[in-house]
Amino acid sequence: MKLKKLYAVLCATALTFTLAGCSGGEKKEESKAPAVKVMEGDKLAGIEKDDKEKEKYLVIDVRTPEEYKEGHVKHAVNIPLEKISENIEKISAWKEKEVVTYCNTGKKSQKAAEQLIKAGFKNVSNAKGVKEFTYDLVKYNNILAADFQKVIDSTEKVYLFDARDKKDYDEKHIKDAVLVNAKELDKLAEVLPKEKDAKIYTYCYSGNRSAVIAKKATELGYTNVTNVLDGTKEHQYKF
Repeated sequence: MKLKKLYAVLCATALTFTLAGCSGGEKKEESKAPAVKVMEGDKLAGIEKDDKEKEKYLVIDVRTPEEYKEGHVKHAVNIPLEKISENIEKISAWKEKEVVTYCNTGKKSQKAAEQLIKAGFKNVSNAKGVKEFTYDLVKYNNILAADFQKVIDSTEKVYLFDARDKKDYDEKHIKDAVLVNAKELDKLAEVLPKEKDAKIYTYCYSGNRSAVIAKKATELGYTNVTNVLDGTKEHQYKF
């Protein structure tokens, strides 16, 4: 009889540890951080060519500002690897959305992606680097809403170009901004400043038309051109 009782106690003890182990395993699985996804070069290239699709992604070039200026993926913002942590708050709106990092070979961008995951970003992909895939690169800068608002509020001498429809420009636009048409690029040279190093900013509804203007300006020899990725349909600027 005593053996039966002892056996029952041992079985109950074993069952308790088993259930505890299973419960602990489930909790561990639930708290596991998402892994960094891998994105092929053709996938990122396709996203950047699609004006609507690109709005679903925040693409971050984690190389140095010098490397970024030499040529980067069309809609990418530049946040060097060593400055990722201090820019988390600026891009926090993307924590639940798709974020893509890239560099030259994928090594730095992998580290940046891992930092973003640790900071709470849910969907982060590391894409093929510019030395591993032939992207269509551009040489103008890209900025987000917070940085453009600083430009608007600043007294610094800049040249602003609005690529929206005339009716929207007439209704409301940033002070001193010049209306330009992305379909009439042959006329752009007439309104651009004479100084090739002048600080030029382009904006529109969602960063697409303004990107066309920015690209043309760099082709005309301008070296300090910035496109605003967050257009007036995506952010309420204080004009």
